[in-house]
Amino acid sequence: MKAGDSPEVIVDFHTHIVPPWVIERRDELTRRDPLFGLLYGNPRSRLAAGEELLSSMDESEIQLSVALNLGWSDHDMCVRTNDYLLEVSARHPDRVVAFCAVQPRAKERALREVERCAAAGARGLGELRPDIQGYSLLDRPLLMELVGLVTQRRLIVVSHVSEPVGHQYSGKGTITPDQLYGLAMEYPDVLIVGAHWGGGLPFYWLMPEVKARLTNVYFDSAATHLLYDTRVYGTVARLVGPERILFGSDYPLVSQTRALREVRAAPQFDPEHRDLMLGMNALRILSEGGSKDGTG
Repeated sequence: MKAGDSPEVIVDFHTHIVPPWVIERRDELTRRDPLFGLLYGNPRSRLAAGEELLSSMDESEIQLSVALNLGWSDHDMCVRTNDYLLEVSARHPDRVVAFCAVQPRAKERALREVERCAAAGARGLGELRPDIQGYSLLDRPLLMELVGLVTQRRLIVVSHVSEPVGHQYSGKGTITPDQLYGLAMEYPDVLIVGAHWGGGLPFYWLMPEVKARLTNVYFDSAATHLLYDTRVYGTVARLVGPERILFGSDYPLVSQTRALREVRAAPQFDPEHRDLMLGMNALRILSEGGSKDGTG
């Protein structure tokens, strides 16, 4: 394929879907669950089920989407919503990839759920929200066994990360780049995706010790237009390498069509690099599994 040609497959690495019953019980769940209330307490915040995602993909000509779960505080809610994501992925295996959620503080139950989801076809864990679920990415005693199992099952980890500066917004949270850095340093064999450009962690690639050590970290572009100037695409490609960037929309918060239009119009972004970001990088890591070298 020549540089600038449309990639064979466009992959949206950051979408969210919920079961229809969650949409029906929205008001109740915004009161019961801290993260759900934070993200969807505003009735204008969009929720989408699997069929709506598929329709959006058809409209946007996106072939594959990673459907991320939410960081529910109640582990039973993680399990029930995991069921739905796994069901949608099983019905549409060539179109939707499920990433599941657990409440790490559930300990043994969380470990069993990771095993169950991996056996059912989940490719990863996330989107992690430790700040809302009541733990830290740096809590080694809590996470060591869980991350060990993730490594064994070759799952990819996606964590929400936000900028320590700039404007405040609903759902921004307190997971800052230093926490993602600590997680990646503690577990160098796990492939980790820092959502929302890793809260700005790519800009620290100018530090030699960061560039040398974070060989297991990728970054997605979810909700870019709400956070950064579009020059971020070319800037991050030059800093971390285009092979570490994954296209993400943050659907349904951001329409997939809009997110794609933004990528294609980004200044100083090499067309060949754009093709890597739009699909090739995602296909590679999804096929290799969640070890940084693909060997498990």
